Amino acid sequence: MKRISTLFLLATFALSAHAAEDRPALTGCAAKRQAISEQIEQAKAHGNSEQQAGLEKALSEVAANCTDAGLRKEREQKVLDARHEVNQRTKDLDKAMKKGDPEKINKRKDKLAEAKKELQEAVDDLER
Repeated sequence: MKRISTLFLLATFALSAHAAEDRPALTGCAAKRQAISEQIEQAKAHGNSEQQAGLEKALSEVAANCTDAGLRKEREQKVLDARHEVNQRTKDLDKAMKKGDPEKINKRKDKLAEAKKELQEAVDDLER
């Protein structure tokens, strides 16, 4: 019986993955609406009516105000801001290295790594 359940689960995952491949990937505002709709369904499934209400409000705002051009411009600005942050963190690290304080150097390295991570996330968002 356990074997049949496992086979059933594997078949279900394979079918859902195949169905996802058949659908074109959504981008821009359509992707944003889809993501919020999926969150609404999860909130409904878990009986979280407050979260559901907030998400429904967010969905209506996206439907009313989101444009692909506007969303792209926001994402481009986020990339520019993140690049500026990486540049600033690099300068801060250079200063700490000139002073030779190991504690400050480590802190600056951590902050630079976080800024680079945020930059990569912003670039990834822009490409969606």
